[in-house]
Amino acid sequence: MKLEYSTFKDNDLFILTDFRCQPSLDLLDKKGFYKIIWCREYETEIQIDGYSVVLKKDQVIFCTPLNVVEMDLQTKGIVAFIFNKEFFCIQTHDDQVSCNGLLFFGSSQPQIASLKAREKKLFNMIFDFFEEEFSIKDHIQGEMLRTLLKRLLILATRMIKGNLPEPNLPNAQMDIVRKYNLLVEEHFQELHQVKDYADLLFKSPKTLSNLFKKYGEKSPLTIINERILLEAKRLLLYSDKNNEEIASNLGYKDAGHFSKFFKNNEGLSPLAFRAERLKMTS
Repeated sequence: MKLEYSTFKDNDLFILTDFRCQPSLDLLDKKGFYKIIWCREYETEIQIDGYSVVLKKDQVIFCTPLNVVEMDLQTKGIVAFIFNKEFFCIQTHDDQVSCNGLLFFGSSQPQIASLKAREKKLFNMIFDFFEEEFSIKDHIQGEMLRTLLKRLLILATRMIKGNLPEPNLPNAQMDIVRKYNLLVEEHFQELHQVKDYADLLFKSPKTLSNLFKKYGEKSPLTIINERILLEAKRLLLYSDKNNEEIASNLGYKDAGHFSKFFKNNEGLSPLAFRAERLKMTS
């Protein structure tokens, strides 16, 4: 199944697929797509950023365009909602339900939501509406699909927010958490200290640390380190750059400092990590 909506004028694209055909799998190699992957039937193993992720039945994972997703043609029981920012524009939607919101702001570890009975019923209903809408070709089809996608995102956002340690965290504080993650995404290659981001947010490092304790387990520094580490792994696995080039790309003037950082966090040197991963896939 591969149901597609697109317009040449706006360059927008939305696809509903089960990845059971090669053209659908080929989408995973293209850049610029957000991917909501729903495990509807069986426990399934997929690869994200070179690592195995096991999705249990009725789990949904939210991947940004930065996440490298891989799966086999034989993968069963998966459906996905795939779209680009032209279809669902970040700037013109409320932060809570946009690609800047809770579902997509962190690319180090994609959010995973587990559907309970009521939520599963709602997801199935929205999925049926999507399929029905693809059977209708008229000038408002795109708006109907966007409305359904927004409804799906609102439902998923409520689920994620409900699972937070402090789900009633004021919106102003939630906004700081989002902005911090977005700033890390934008500047992690040159800014490696919490103070750098605290200054950009006009907050103290201690204020950020206390706020993140309310939000979840990760500290502000952990978020920076995980983002740097993720990019390092991507470059090691999906490029032919050497250690010095990767270190420079990530803002390290001394490749030795980068190697030490990587080994402290991963337990292997960058080159040993690359060799081990390539051996596993050969």
